[in-house]
Amino acid sequence: MAFLQATDVVKRYGSKLSVDHLNLSINQGEIFGLLGPNGAGKSTTINMICGLLDIDQGRIEVDGISIKERPLEVKKRIGLVPQDLALYENMPAADNVAFFAKLYGLRGKLLKERIEEALTFVGLLDRAKDAPSTFSGGMKRRLNIACAITHRPKLIIMDEPTVGIDPQSRNHILESVKQLNETGSTVIYTSHYMEEVAAISDRVAIMDKGHVIACGTQQELRERVAHEEKILLSADGITPGMVNELTLHPRITRVHREGDVLEIYLPTAQNDLQDILFICGKHEAVIRSIQCEEPDLETLFLSLTGRTLRD
Repeated sequence: MAFLQATDVVKRYGSKLSVDHLNLSINQGEIFGLLGPNGAGKSTTINMICGLLDIDQGRIEVDGISIKERPLEVKKRIGLVPQDLALYENMPAADNVAFFAKLYGLRGKLLKERIEEALTFVGLLDRAKDAPSTFSGGMKRRLNIACAITHRPKLIIMDEPTVGIDPQSRNHILESVKQLNETGSTVIYTSHYMEEVAAISDRVAIMDKGHVIACGTQQELRERVAHEEKILLSADGITPGMVNELTLHPRITRVHREGDVLEIYLPTAQNDLQDILFICGKHEAVIRSIQCEEPDLETLFLSLTGRTLRD
């Protein structure tokens, strides 16, 4: 039986359908990556799982318990790390953690032990008496995690936990996710950074327009685009006319441009590489590097949605 089960879930905002008959099944003890462009319905889905938004139609169960029928029981099992920081900037870090821990009924000696445990886990015990207003962005993100884990939740939801932070803090958070999972927590992880999801997830779901359009292990998802190869071409002097001519090539399925780098997708790179080089030369582009890559999550995402994750 799935630890989290969403069945035909619908959420409307007026006439707009934000979540469209969503079906999602997450197993106990896995790290589940949730990908989707802005407006795909990820945050709305997370807020319904947490009981922060009412479900218009369908059913969500966590650990066999319906969020509609027994919301408090479900909330006790969940720790949410929101995208927007949920901290009191001028209150000591330990008091921030204590505030959220008390919402889950922690008191006395156990409360003190759990605060120390959570701050140690995120590497902030030595800053327990300092206010978050004196912290860096990465430290605030880590304190946000500490506030979410003091009650040892069975399900931890991390919604874009690494937005706007330095690489060192990002790595610290990714390692924290793995450690939390190793202690028995099921984790839902959303991110605009495909490489993060690829690095830590057991399974991945891709959302678009309010429903899941692909779900599986990374290998299963890669196999969906195994018929395609990707060429990464870096060049000076790329012009719209060059991009257009490549796009119109009969065997090139699509071309995506990021500055002076082109991502070119086609069935077999080797057979058409000469044509690509000819088109580049025709438009007087100076090639700096060219390489072929196997299909990855980015390839699948672009194939299914027609856009990149950070569009």
